[in-house]
Amino acid sequence: MTLLRSARARLALSYALIVIVAGVILLALVWLFLLRYVPDDAIPMRSGFVPNRSDLGRAFWPRAAWAFAFLVAFGLIGGWFLAGRMLSPLQRITAATRATAAGSLSHRIRMTGRDDEFGELADAFDSMLARIESHVAEQRRFAANASHELRTPLSVMRSVLDVARDDPDADPRVALERLAATNDRAIAVAEALLALASAERGIDKREPIDLSLAAEAAAEELLPLAERNDVTLDLSGDRADVRGDPALLGQLATNLLHNAIVHNTAGGWARVATSSTHGEVTLVVENTGEVLDDATVSTLAEPFQRGSERTRRDDHSGTGLGLAIARAIVDGHDGTLTLQARTDGGMRVEIRLPAADQRPTSAPEDQRGGGW
Repeated sequence: MTLLRSARARLALSYALIVIVAGVILLALVWLFLLRYVPDDAIPMRSGFVPNRSDLGRAFWPRAAWAFAFLVAFGLIGGWFLAGRMLSPLQRITAATRATAAGSLSHRIRMTGRDDEFGELADAFDSMLARIESHVAEQRRFAANASHELRTPLSVMRSVLDVARDDPDADPRVALERLAATNDRAIAVAEALLALASAERGIDKREPIDLSLAAEAAAEELLPLAERNDVTLDLSGDRADVRGDPALLGQLATNLLHNAIVHNTAGGWARVATSSTHGEVTLVVENTGEVLDDATVSTLAEPFQRGSERTRRDDHSGTGLGLAIARAIVDGHDGTLTLQARTDGGMRVEIRLPAADQRPTSAPEDQRGGGW
C-alpha cells in the first residue's frame, strides 16, 4: 500500500493505463473496420484457401493478446523509469526541505540545467531560504545588539549605586543626576525598540498626507536642538502627497532630520527638500559633517550602527536606531531608502515613495522654503 501511495507508482500506473486504453482502442478499430466485414461462412474460391472471420480470429487474437501483454508490461516498466527520471528533482527539493526543517538554513538546491517547473521551484526555494537566512541572521544580530544596549545603562546605574553606597562622603545629587541621565538613556532605547517593532509590523492604515508638511513639523520640533548644536536648518521643496500612516511618516521625517543634526559639526547645516514627479514622491535630507567612507554608510541603516566619528557625545546622540526605524517605515510604505556619503563630509539620505492617487481635498498653500 505504501508503494501505491507514491507519486512515482501512480505515474507509472497512469502511463500503463494510457497504453492499455490505446491498445483497447486499436483492437476495437481492427474489429469494427476490418474483421467485422469478413464473412464467417466458407468463402468459395476456384483455387487456394481463403480464411473467413473465424479463421482470422483464431490467428489474430492470441497474438494480439501477447502483444497487449507486452504493451502493458512495457508501459509499467517504462512508466516507472520515466516517472523516476521526471521526479528526481523532487528528491533534491525534499532533501533541502528536510535539512531546513532540521535547522540548516545554509543548504541550497542549486539545480542547474533544468528550465522547467522543477527548476523554477528550486530557484524559488533557494531564494526563500536566502531571505530567511538573512532575516534570521539580522534578527540574531539585532537581539544581541539590543541586549548590549539595554544592559549598558543597567550596568552604569549599578556602578553609580555601588560607588554611592561605598563612599559615605559622596554627594547624592551627583549620583542622582547620573542615574537620571542613564535612566533616560534606557528609556530612549526601549522606546526606539518599540518604534522599530511597530514600523516592521506593517502599515495598518493609509491616509493622504503631504510629506512636505511632515518635514516642516519635524523642523519646527527640532529647531531648538539645531540651535544648541549650532546647525542651520533649511527647508525647501514642493508639495509631496503620499498615502500612508501619518504618525509613522512624521516619525520618518523627524528621525532623518534628528540624525542630520546630531551627526553634524558646529557651524554646519542640514537641508530638507521634497518633490513630486512622475507618480513618485522624493524626500531628501542632507547634512554636513565628518567625511564618511562607503563601507560605513552602507551599514548605518542597520540597528545600533553609528559612525564613530560622527556621533556627538551628548544627551542627543541617539540610540543607533534612527535610520533602522526610517528604513522599516519606508519599506512598509513600498518605498526605497538610499544613503550616500557627501564628498565634502556628511551624508545624503534620499527617500522615494509612491505618490498618492488623489490629492487631499483641502490643504494649505504651498509656501515652503527659507532658512530656520
